[in-house]
Amino acid sequence: MGLHAKIWRNVAGPACDVFINHRTVDTRRSVVRLLYNHLTQQGCKPFLDAENLRPGDRLLDTIDKAIRGCNVGVAVFSPRYCDSYYCLHELSLIMESKKRIVPILYDVKPSQLRIVDSGILSCSQKDLMRFNFAIEEAKSIVGLPFDSSKDDWSELVRKASNAVMSKLHEESSA
Repeated sequence: MGLHAKIWRNVAGPACDVFINHRTVDTRRSVVRLLYNHLTQQGCKPFLDAENLRPGDRLLDTIDKAIRGCNVGVAVFSPRYCDSYYCLHELSLIMESKKRIVPILYDVKPSQLRIVDSGILSCSQKDLMRFNFAIEEAKSIVGLPFDSSKDDWSELVRKASNAVMSKLHEESSA
């Protein structure tokens, strides 16, 4: 690939197969990094904020572009997931874009996924409606449960990677 092609690819935005949606404070030093590395080793191009965002990038523009360009979303739901505007915005865009999704339930049950507007999110009523719809849609998709106190990390990464690869195969066959 020539220099101009490399520059154009960077200007054109992040090309990715899989967008990993997660709450940084709950998951970055655990399952998310392992999953990103495993998917990369399998030849996928995952998008992970810590790996793909660069100084000077417009945060929401870059993330939105990555979501629109991906084929599969991985939503890593965790105890403080629903407290994050960014997590909920990303999930909403994944769901609205009709992307295939692989939910991971990291130390949380689907029934615990709910938005409590206590001023933490500071968003519009329209956004709250979008976020609630996305959460309810995601709850209807079979996810991978994970209890960090007793379950095996490598098994979760293997199962999640297999699920992602299967969804990518379905997407390419459609």
